[in-house]
Amino acid sequence: MIDKKISDYIDLHERDALNFLKKLAVIKAPSGNESKRAEFCMDYLRAHGAKNLCTDEAGNVIYAINVNESNRLEVFSAHLDIVFPEEVELNISEKNGRLYCPGIGDDTACVSSLMLTACYLAEYDADEEWKRLRGENAPGLLIVFNTCEEGLGNLKGIKEICRRYSDRIDLFCSFDLGYDSFITSAIGSIRYKISVKTQGGHSFMNFGRANAIERLSSIITKLYSMPLPRDGHNTFNVGLIQGGTSVNTIAQYAEMLFEIRSDRAYYLRYMDEKLQKIIENSKKGCVSVDIEIIGKRPCSENVDPDKMKQLIHRAEKAVKQYSGKLPVQKPGSTDCNIPLSLGIPSVCIGCYLGQGAHTKEEYIHLSSLKTGYLITASMIFNQ
Repeated sequence: MIDKKISDYIDLHERDALNFLKKLAVIKAPSGNESKRAEFCMDYLRAHGAKNLCTDEAGNVIYAINVNESNRLEVFSAHLDIVFPEEVELNISEKNGRLYCPGIGDDTACVSSLMLTACYLAEYDADEEWKRLRGENAPGLLIVFNTCEEGLGNLKGIKEICRRYSDRIDLFCSFDLGYDSFITSAIGSIRYKISVKTQGGHSFMNFGRANAIERLSSIITKLYSMPLPRDGHNTFNVGLIQGGTSVNTIAQYAEMLFEIRSDRAYYLRYMDEKLQKIIENSKKGCVSVDIEIIGKRPCSENVDPDKMKQLIHRAEKAVKQYSGKLPVQKPGSTDCNIPLSLGIPSVCIGCYLGQGAHTKEEYIHLSSLKTGYLITASMIFNQ
């Protein structure tokens, strides 16, 4: 069980953590524009006495504890960005034991939970308290409030963390979503913008010329006829189409956003090769077809199975002892994709229970928050 000093701190500061959550939840933070949330977190940590605090080139907030120039590291993170753009109002409300707000769970509640543990360390001599709890030979600890996890943020925040520290990281844990399940392998994806340009013209006088919308539609038909590997979980999707000028104009331009996903690196590469051939074969006559990668998330590769098993056990223990249930293991697309692709044992576990992630009706159960605080501290201190 968790150290009594920590559990007493959680009991004493539950209300503070909830107030922090409510204030953070109404700060807008679409991917790539998290600076206001980052500043709020920096100020909050400083007010609690945190030292060795900084931001990096990706806008991550990094709290370093017992970290020197070369020691081994454990990294625990929660992402600052939410899926909603600036124009969506973040109105918070409470009803029937639920707290409602777009982004309230994913990932604001997890940021709040990680912040509570960070503040506990900050209010004491963090390095000494870390060694008391983890031993004199404790690794360094990085608590990271990272950017760009959602959508086309392309995991920029954790890419920067791994760029700086990957050769020193023993394990990585992302706190994201609910604690009823957890992610132990990475679903990779490649996202593209595919565009078609033609001469166009008047729909009557120039009838017969290539139409960009029709040619793009033909490409879509071919992509949806693409054979999928039978092994693993492999998918593709057209998510957005736009183009054309008017009903009586032969479209000069059309574009779409398309993605492929797989839980296996080999099959992700296989689908990418098939897609590239379809695009190349579509370049005929007075037609220009361009393809641009706008997002890429790698799959798991070359992770030591024994070390991964140990980390999974650590996560299961933390969740079960405070929620009473083992979380369900599943693959997913999270910040863990980057370290897993580099062979670093990584898991993604949650800090709350709720519903409606990525919708305006998202909510969390207030009664689940304390369980999340305990799970977070248990996972970090390995107790």
